[in-house]
Amino acid sequence: MELTHTNESGQVHMVDVGEKEITRREAVAHGLVRMKAETLSLIKDNLIKKGDVLSAARIAGIMAAKRTGEIIPLCHTVPLSSVEIDFNLIEPDAVEIIAETKCDFKTGVEMEAFTAVSAAALTIYDMCKAVDRGMEIGEIYLIMKSGGRSGTYVRSEEESDA
Repeated sequence: MELTHTNESGQVHMVDVGEKEITRREAVAHGLVRMKAETLSLIKDNLIKKGDVLSAARIAGIMAAKRTGEIIPLCHTVPLSSVEIDFNLIEPDAVEIIAETKCDFKTGVEMEAFTAVSAAALTIYDMCKAVDRGMEIGEIYLIMKSGGRSGTYVRSEEESDA
């Protein structure tokens, strides 16, 4: 497998996508924030003093996805057509984050999905840290990506069990 972000001399560089075709690109990423059961209950009942945790996390994730090219050094700025962020409250002690990104462009949107999940998770932590400093952010991984030369990737059961 060849690394695409290094040149013949092994130096890091930005990939030239100028000759690539514009195709529909989609990606879905996953993240998880583990917390005390009491914290999840406060989120569920919208009793966190800072406000609606999941609404703030959704907005943060969308905003971050749109700015991925400014955050990750070698990412292109991608004209996103859609960023969807969903949350699943997993009893007794976790919030699952699923981010889906879409565009019609010359390069993929996996990093935008990862950035959305990460910012949403960090926002959940920030909103809830007054009641639970022991929260853990983790299990960030790609579920699916499609479009482009490399085609479609769907996370397998074996990868999920690793």
